[in-house]
Amino acid sequence: MARPGVGRRRRRRALRRAVPRCPGPAGARPGLGSVPAAVPPRPSGRRGGRLGVGGRAQPDAAPDGQPRPPGRRAAARRRGHGRLGLPGLTDLATAGDRLRAAAAARPPARRPGRGRRRAGGVRTVHQSLDIAAILRRAEQFAPGREVVSRRPDRSLHRTTYAELGRRSRQLASALLGLGLEPGARVATLLWTQAEHWEVYYAAPIAGLVTHPLNPRLHADDVAYIAADAGDRVLVVDESFLGLYAEIRDRTPFRHVVVVGQAPEGLLSYEELLAGGDPQWQPGELDEWSTALVTYTSGTTGRPKGVEVSHRAIAVHALSSALSGWLAIRDDDVVMPVVPMFHALAWGWPYTAALLGAKQVLPGRFLDPASLLELVAGERVTLTGGVPTVWMGLLTTLDGAPGAYDTSSLRAVLSGGATAPPAMIEGLRRRHGVPLVHTWGMTELVMGAIANLTDELRQAPEEEQRRHRHAQGLPMPFLEIRARGDSGLVPWDGRSMGELEVRGPWVAREYVGDPQASGQQWTDDGWFRTGDVVAITPHGYIHIQDRAKDLVKSGGEWISTPELENALMDHPAVAEAAVIAVADEKWTERPMAVVSFKPGASATPEELREFIAPKVARWWLPERVEFVEAIPKTAVGKYDKIALRQRFDGPDASAPGHEDRA
Repeated sequence: MARPGVGRRRRRRALRRAVPRCPGPAGARPGLGSVPAAVPPRPSGRRGGRLGVGGRAQPDAAPDGQPRPPGRRAAARRRGHGRLGLPGLTDLATAGDRLRAAAAARPPARRPGRGRRRAGGVRTVHQSLDIAAILRRAEQFAPGREVVSRRPDRSLHRTTYAELGRRSRQLASALLGLGLEPGARVATLLWTQAEHWEVYYAAPIAGLVTHPLNPRLHADDVAYIAADAGDRVLVVDESFLGLYAEIRDRTPFRHVVVVGQAPEGLLSYEELLAGGDPQWQPGELDEWSTALVTYTSGTTGRPKGVEVSHRAIAVHALSSALSGWLAIRDDDVVMPVVPMFHALAWGWPYTAALLGAKQVLPGRFLDPASLLELVAGERVTLTGGVPTVWMGLLTTLDGAPGAYDTSSLRAVLSGGATAPPAMIEGLRRRHGVPLVHTWGMTELVMGAIANLTDELRQAPEEEQRRHRHAQGLPMPFLEIRARGDSGLVPWDGRSMGELEVRGPWVAREYVGDPQASGQQWTDDGWFRTGDVVAITPHGYIHIQDRAKDLVKSGGEWISTPELENALMDHPAVAEAAVIAVADEKWTERPMAVVSFKPGASATPEELREFIAPKVARWWLPERVEFVEAIPKTAVGKYDKIALRQRFDGPDASAPGHEDRA
């Protein structure tokens, strides 16, 4: 029964709405004309299905199939208005049904590099997150922005994103012209230079894989890595031809391309590039496909490879560029001192290009004077490398106050090892250079940066300093946790456990090494980093040590970085490394290996007295060894394997021995 006050005309209109329409084409539903049956009708605008104002609109066709002329009110509703001139919700919903049905009936169009997906009947355009998109954006929005690189003769080569984009695409065409199959590995033995930048982009946009080889590794390791990866092409700087000669017979290279003067029988880089199609454009790329392969430095056994997808590179670039992390802008000048053959230069060649920032590539010259010259001449605002580089830079600045202009620097990032607090504070206080800790690994490129949050910037200076000395806050999308012997440890800044991470750019496995993968990845997909950490309530990571470097003395753990930092606070000490040595009573004890600044010296007793107020008494090393320089690994870290072999082996020197070799 109709409600009181509803007139005859309204009842008649309600009755018409309730009557099913005449059947339309096959598959149509009553009351929906020619709308495909797969699209369900929207419910009535009234609760409980009651018909009335806001109910379903009148049919569009009369029983004879001819269009029905709409009345004024019906026409108004179809224009999106109800009785009071406001949008009629059900009328709009009905129109939406028809639009979605029409869209579903049309075949989707496809364009190169685009994929169309349908969600709920609404057509959406899927933009692949790939390296081609990064290159395209740099060319379109920052075509004239410079990329500067230092040549082997120390001259500076200047180019632009527009020119690098053109050359990268032409090189991609030339590489495909060599007959390479999709996914083939293109290895590099190059410095951080313009040609390396071009291969970083050219191979992935061609559906190939860039594989930077580390020329600082032993030749046997380089040969093993190239063979394990199955590299098909080698792009090599002429300065590394001697290394190539050592590994040539042990590698699977089909083509060798030389940057510089190419010996007979090898391809010239510029000649190969000139043979490519200058109009070539990349086709559709799978964002989940492998773009790059990189290998660990092999400090815990044979080097292990990890694959990095297009999507991982793109998401990492987006996350690291955000405010609060790198915060790169288009007016920044970015100089990666970490080489392009190590940890993908922390992803900076992609991040800076995505934001259209100027890039400065230092080549082979990483001495403090060369770097400071580039900082002053190119007005570098952001740079990053390992602590040993910045220790040398601090020494140079201290030795020549005012000789170098560092006023353009807004941040110097330090990663790869723990930076001594004395170095961090020395650069900040004496030279106005803000050094910021960062943390990452081959398996995840870069993962944390020790910028202070707004809350911590309001905290007391001591708390700010403590967090500046941490490895940092994880980047967006990167999850962290720490696991001890009894399970996950709390974020209290004291409890220690092994750091585990997962995220969209964290590797999922080691290439072709299921045994090592099973040891490093948990059943629920977290990567075991091997770093022993404490996590603060604010989420900052404090690395206590590498699990393999911790000293376990009498059943208690001793943190070697804490001892090293305390020793390097001494004004005479240039470098200090602490290792575990065997002990009959305590199983292990810490031993310090120290090098002095020029003209400085100290006795073991003086060093122990200096650090005694900073650490527990039972942490103090009974044995202190002096050397001219502490050996480094291929990536600039202290080579503790070499130190253990030298000082804890069968031929180790007696305690107290002063070695100046």
